[in-house]
Amino acid sequence: MKSRAAAVAGSFYPGTAEQINQELNVFLNVENAAEIPTAVQAKALIVPHAGYCYSGAVAGYAYAYLKNISHQIRRVILFGPSHRVALHGCAVSSCDFFSTPLGQVEIDKVSNTQLLNKGLAITYDPAHLLEHSLEVQLPFLQRCLDKFVLVPIVVGYCSAEQISKILDELKVNQADTLMVVSSDLSHYHSYQQAQSLDNKTIQHILNYESDLKGEDACGCYAVNGLLRYAQSQNWTIKLLKKANSGDTLGSKNEVVGYASFILF
Repeated sequence: MKSRAAAVAGSFYPGTAEQINQELNVFLNVENAAEIPTAVQAKALIVPHAGYCYSGAVAGYAYAYLKNISHQIRRVILFGPSHRVALHGCAVSSCDFFSTPLGQVEIDKVSNTQLLNKGLAITYDPAHLLEHSLEVQLPFLQRCLDKFVLVPIVVGYCSAEQISKILDELKVNQADTLMVVSSDLSHYHSYQQAQSLDNKTIQHILNYESDLKGEDACGCYAVNGLLRYAQSQNWTIKLLKKANSGDTLGSKNEVVGYASFILF
């Protein structure tokens, strides 16, 4: 059995299970969180992927909404942009498991095969090997859900139509499936400029406008595809939290923007 080892444990997020759980207790506000309305059944989340000290709290606002459906989610379709490898289209992994200090997550080979047979993805392990945008979401999913299988997809340059076709092929509107898109917003602007740019991007997302570019959000291709699919399914989008690295530990001179959304 082939496992993709954790590449950024100890840097983007803590390196031990105990430390991870301590941080997630804070981000998910497990002990003191207000009750999440049971009527809100998440179909998809958009969450940031920086180091937990920067964006973990923003992501936690979205993952907290899994509380009421943790028992029914059996499959997670996870999209993240390719930061280290030039890629056209989408890449799945040949691995059987993805690992974090919280344990192993089984890869859904059936879904992978569907995408490969339809020509909607390729198998390309180098795109997954060091990619943090997918990995940082795994501890949140491991903590918030019961047993589930994972379809991790690294997204290079591709159209909204291709992502929408993947979602249609995998039938992500089923009650046992959750979609997660990993994306930050603007990069390396001043604090005030980032707030202005990110507010415009957030409004585009809330308006289902599937024309985001890389300077708007590094996960723009997957976000665009999700928005197109969500509109076709009449899903509602809600902004949960926005911030940037200048709100936490970062300099206010060159900040990175973050936001979390729920689609239901």
